Amino acid sequence: MAWLLQLAAELRESHTPDAAALTAALRPLEAAVVARLKAWLPKLAYPIREGEHAQTAFAFGLILDYARGTDSALAAMVVAKAREFHLRDRDCPINYEPSGQDFLSPCLAEADVMRRVLPPREFAAWLTTFLPRLPITNSDAWLPIGVVTDKTDGKLAHLDGLNLSRAWMLEGIAAGLPAGDLRRRALLAAARTHAASGLAAVTGEHYAGGHWLGSFATYLTTRRGIIL
Repeated sequence: MAWLLQLAAELRESHTPDAAALTAALRPLEAAVVARLKAWLPKLAYPIREGEHAQTAFAFGLILDYARGTDSALAAMVVAKAREFHLRDRDCPINYEPSGQDFLSPCLAEADVMRRVLPPREFAAWLTTFLPRLPITNSDAWLPIGVVTDKTDGKLAHLDGLNLSRAWMLEGIAAGLPAGDLRRRALLAAARTHAASGLAAVTGEHYAGGHWLGSFATYLTTRRGIIL
């Protein structure tokens, strides 16, 4: 549903000849998705912290990017829920990541949504408690890339997507910090390494990754989650 709202936002911003017709065709489904999210969010008592499709932090980021400027009520609900779930989180165990079939980082996705929710100074303070061992050196060594041992395996190939999603989340976290924050160097160094690995995997050679990695690569290279 979050990706569907991203599609709706992209179509509204598009200048292609068929964009208006496609926007109109999608509008009933878009409205149904918004209504379902508004009904579901108040009932969600806990975050979903997995590294795959159901993760709420990642979805909240996409929904919030859509809702700001489009649906202020939905935006307010997502902000409130993100703050409820994550404002008091501490010491995320990023050294436990990744799981063997993740395509999303639970720790980085949470930080990436919170930089959308908090102003830079408040976000910087929150990040200090959430990822307290984040280095200030210009090095990527603190976050090794995910390694795919069999690119024909649909689950193992998820780790190529993890590298892509980590790259854009790391860039987003850095963008949410004040300009002089020294942690930006380590975040961007790791982002570059993850982006290079993830983009190199977008070959289409195997269906396991070829049918979806392109969408992650596009989201990364367009900086969609940062430049709105």
